[in-house]
Amino acid sequence: MEIQDYLRILKARWIIIAVTVIVAILGALGASLLTTPLYESSARMFVSTSGGASVSETYQGNLTSQQLVASYSELATSEALAARVLNVLPLGGMSASQLASKVTASSTPDTVLFNLTVTDPSPERARDIANALATELTEQVRELETPANGGDPAAGVKTFQQAEASSAPVSPKTKRNLALGAAVGLLLGIALAVLRDRLDNTIKGRREIEAISGKALVGTIPFDKERKVHPAVDFQDLAQSSSAEAFRELRTNLQFLEVDHPPRVIVVTSAIPSEGKTTTAVNLAISLAEAGHHVVLVEGDLRRPRVSKYMGLIGSVGVSTVLAGQAKVDEVLQPTKYEGLQAMASGPIPPNPSELLGSEASRAMLVELRSKFDYVIVDGAPLLPVTDSAVLTTHADGALLVTRYGHTKSNELSRAIGNLQTIGAHVLGVVLALTPSKKGDMYSYSYNYTADTNLPAQVTPPVPAPASQAPAASLAPVSPPSPAPVHAPPTRQSAPWSASASPAAGPRTAEATQETESHPRPRRSETPHRNGTENPRLRK
Repeated sequence: MEIQDYLRILKARWIIIAVTVIVAILGALGASLLTTPLYESSARMFVSTSGGASVSETYQGNLTSQQLVASYSELATSEALAARVLNVLPLGGMSASQLASKVTASSTPDTVLFNLTVTDPSPERARDIANALATELTEQVRELETPANGGDPAAGVKTFQQAEASSAPVSPKTKRNLALGAAVGLLLGIALAVLRDRLDNTIKGRREIEAISGKALVGTIPFDKERKVHPAVDFQDLAQSSSAEAFRELRTNLQFLEVDHPPRVIVVTSAIPSEGKTTTAVNLAISLAEAGHHVVLVEGDLRRPRVSKYMGLIGSVGVSTVLAGQAKVDEVLQPTKYEGLQAMASGPIPPNPSELLGSEASRAMLVELRSKFDYVIVDGAPLLPVTDSAVLTTHADGALLVTRYGHTKSNELSRAIGNLQTIGAHVLGVVLALTPSKKGDMYSYSYNYTADTNLPAQVTPPVPAPASQAPAASLAPVSPPSPAPVHAPPTRQSAPWSASASPAAGPRTAEATQETESHPRPRRSETPHRNGTENPRLRK
C-alpha cells in the first residue's frame, strides 16, 4: 500500500478512529476517577562518618559515606525498621510488611544524601510515617555503628529535612493518563481502520468495479434522502440538480456505449435486493423521455413489483396479462404524467415468473415494444435470488447492473456478472448507486451548480399562439437577407430547414404548429420519430 492508500483509508474511516480515540480517553478518565488518590511525603537524610586527621583519611571517609548510603537505603525499606515504627506510631492494625511496601528510598549518585518517601492515601499519615521512619533509622544506625566495647560510632545518619504533608496527589495523574489514552486510542484507531478496510469487500469505487466485473462504470448516482419519499426525480426542479444531472449523465453514457448499435431495450437489475435498481430504472426512463424520446417503462419484476407504486399505475393488468395471452400490449400500456413516457405494470403475480419471462411470448412482447418506442426500460428482479432478469436479458439488448455503494459485496457482483455471461446475456455496464457526497476519490462529485434564484424563473414553457386564421405562407419563418440566394442540393430538399425556407413550406409549418399546440412542452423542430432508425439524433 502507498501513502495515498493510507490517506484514503484515514479519510474514509475517520469515524472509527475518532470513536476509538474518544473511547480510549473516556477509559483513561474513568480509570483516573476510580483510582484512589495517593500522596507522597519525603524526609531527606544525611550520612556521615568520623573525620580523619589527614586529607587522605577525610577522602576515604567520604567514599565510605557514599557506600553507606546504599546500605542505609536498604535498611530504611526493611520490615525490621517498619516494626520499630509501628511500636511508636499506631497505624490501625497495619502490618510491618504493609508498611514496608509504602516506603521507598532513593539516592543521588556521588552524594551522601538519600530520601525516604512514603506513599499513603492520607497526606498527614504519609508525613507522620516518613518522620517516624527517619527518627527510627537514625536510632537503628547509631545502635549498629556503635562498637561493642563502647565509644563513638564510626558512621551515622541524620535527618537533613523533615517530611511535610503534600497538597496534591501524585496518583492518579489525570492529565498524563488522558494524553496517554489519546495516543493509544489514535494508534489503535488507525490500526482498526486499516484492518477494517482490508476486511471490507464491499464495492466503493470505479477501480473495484472494473477489476471485479471487467465492465465500465457508466453512472454514479449520489445518495439523496428525498428519494425515499419521492423516488422519481423532478428534472424541472433546479434544487435537485445533483440527482437530475447524475441521471442525465447516465442517459448520455448509455447512448454512447455502442455508437453503431446503441442499446434500446435495457433491463435494469442488481445482484441482490435493496440496491436501488427500481429507482434507477424509473429515473432513467424519465430522463430519456425528457430528452424527447418515446419511452416505455416495463415492470419486469413479477415477484416484488415496485414501479406501479412509484408511478401510480394500475397493477391489475400488465406484463403477466400479456404473457398469458389475456390482453394485447396496446391494451395494458398506461400513460404517465411525464410527456413521452408510458408504463406497463406487472399485472397479477404469476406462480412461474421465470418461465413466463423466458418464453417466446416475452420475446415477442419486447420486439413489439421495440417497434413502438425509442427505448424500452425494464425493471427486473435481482439476479442472485432468482433467474428472472437473467432470462429476460437474453431477449433484450443488454442489462444495466446497479450496485449499491458500501452494500454490495465483490463476490456478489462477480457472481451476478457470471450468471449473465453464462447464458450469453450482454452486460452494458455497472451503475454505482447511493454514493455519499464529498467522496472525490469515489467518483461522486457534487459541485452544486444551481440556477441564480435572483433572476426571474420561467413558469410555463412558451407556446406559439395558434395562427389558424393566417395564410399558410405567412407562417413560414422569415429568413435574414443574404447577399446571394442559396439553393439546397436536390438530395437535401426533404430536410426540415430546406422545406421551411421554400415558398411551399406552408403546409409543413402548419403541421408543425399543430404538433406544438398538442404538447404543453416545446418540441424539437425535427421530424417526430417512432424508432431508433428514424431518430435523427440517434443517427448522429
